Amino acid sequence: MTQPPHDEPTASSPQELREQVERTRAELGETVEALAARTDVRTRAQEKAVEVKEQTVAKAGELKEQTTVKAGELKAKAAALAHQAQDKLPDPVKDKAARAAEQARGKAARAGRLWEDKAPGPVRQKTARGAQLARDNRSLLLAAASVAVVARLACRRKG
Repeated sequence: MTQPPHDEPTASSPQELREQVERTRAELGETVEALAARTDVRTRAQEKAVEVKEQTVAKAGELKEQTTVKAGELKAKAAALAHQAQDKLPDPVKDKAARAAEQARGKAARAGRLWEDKAPGPVRQKTARGAQLARDNRSLLLAAASVAVVARLACRRKG
């Protein structure tokens, strides 16, 4: 090093020269650390995965909330439309629909009894347990489905 860098003045004393050397060492150390961090692909990938996971969880929460609100709105709208349609139906059609609904309930009850009679006990128990778990964990199932959809969309966007 015959000449100092053009952006730094030359040191006028040994103390200033030591301070310049220490500053340069510190800057060089920071630069080396930054370069090492950039080349550590595994750590960067893990950090990115954590970031994406946090974004996915946040988005899933938002989607769950939006889905709940929208489902409530759609349910109310469907009920209103059903009442409107029912009010416009002539009485003979209403009577026929009521008879058809009663017949469908009867057929469903017979199918249920047939299932109880013909299906093996362990299969009935597992089926009943699975149905109960699904009913008990509806919000969890919706959240998991939402997360899966968000993850799929995120993967498709990157690809």
